[in-house]
Amino acid sequence: MADAALRLTTLAEELLGAPLPVRLRAWDGSEAGPAGGPVLIVRHRRALRRLLWKPGELGLARAWVAGEIDVEGDLYEVLDRLAGLIWERGEETRSVLETVRDPRLRAAARGLVKMAGPLPPPPPPTEEVRRRTGALHTKRRDKQAISHHYDVGNDFYALVLGPSMVYSCAYWTQDGTLEDAQRDKLDLIARKLNLKEGDRLLDVGCGWGSMAIHAAREYGARVVGITLSREQAVFARKRIAEEGLTDRIEIRVQDYRDVKDGPYDAISSIGMAEHVGQVRYREYADTLYALLRPGGRLLNHQISRRPEPDEATYEIDPFIDAYVFPDGELAPMGRTLSTLEAAGFEVRDVEAIREHYALTLRRWVANLERDWSRAVRMVSPGRARVWRLYMAASAVSFERNRIGVNQFLAVKTPEGGRSGVALRTRVWNEQTGR
Repeated sequence: MADAALRLTTLAEELLGAPLPVRLRAWDGSEAGPAGGPVLIVRHRRALRRLLWKPGELGLARAWVAGEIDVEGDLYEVLDRLAGLIWERGEETRSVLETVRDPRLRAAARGLVKMAGPLPPPPPPTEEVRRRTGALHTKRRDKQAISHHYDVGNDFYALVLGPSMVYSCAYWTQDGTLEDAQRDKLDLIARKLNLKEGDRLLDVGCGWGSMAIHAAREYGARVVGITLSREQAVFARKRIAEEGLTDRIEIRVQDYRDVKDGPYDAISSIGMAEHVGQVRYREYADTLYALLRPGGRLLNHQISRRPEPDEATYEIDPFIDAYVFPDGELAPMGRTLSTLEAAGFEVRDVEAIREHYALTLRRWVANLERDWSRAVRMVSPGRARVWRLYMAASAVSFERNRIGVNQFLAVKTPEGGRSGVALRTRVWNEQTGR
């Protein structure tokens, strides 16, 4: 009798102390759980062994990347339903795990072991970053982390990101395209920086050169873009040559800590500070402050997280750390602002654009899913699955206000106090609040 799904559902509900919010289909073809919605498919009992060995997010991630679990139907709906059960229960989740001494729960755990088959579990998928050693956020270790994430093929990124080749939150209107929204984001940053003909702009973490090209072509800026990814640098230089802007833009493979040719009139850092790490963030702020002329501006565009009741308990997301951004760290918005101020900056504007990133990620996922077979050929089935899960789960996290993204406009205000920033920087729509 095929009953693996029913047994799994029963065991999961015993362990979690709550009804399983999605329908389950097991490797034997059986199904259990609420009908009429998306289905979580457990293709092989190896997935259970992974979960027993690494309970929680990392075990689920390994099974997903290996193709041992999958989703039939709306992936976002599955993630949204599971978010409240797995990721957002906080202390309640920890208390459930602590009650493992309960004989009922011990019996459920033994049942799961019996269903999983013989241990030990299979090795982690090859896409997982292996154990790292040494101090966090040294130049060497940061370069390795950046290479893992960005040096997976420019063609793959072009498939996901589209023609704009901008890998950060777009800035949306009601009915714009992804390319329109990315152009609007770049222009918003250029206007916040008050770029003018001949200004020197340092673009920290320049990616594939889109901000540098926009600033030089549309505003006449002279730009230095820096990245730790050689593949990005090659692609950016080619684009710049095709635009006829080689006399205005220089792309370097360089760490921000090694830039010594200031002063600059403006600095843009768009989606780069997440790689810096808490142990280096004050050094990052001090370095950018020193590179600006008096009166110069910094636009720091950065993902944030909600603050923890006890910040000492913060841990890097295990899936993101193992498969997406090794050593990447998110800080609460208030900590970023305080660190910029401690370095000497006057923070003149903070714009929260959390919902914009959810919209952006959904477009990237749609691009990936639309050309899935080609994406798999470009990288690997496992890596394509990493990206699909990472982007979809991130979209849900932005939508549920688990993470946000903010643009900080900061000025190296001279001693006399003249910031050069207009008295009013934004006009609000009284009807919509936008």
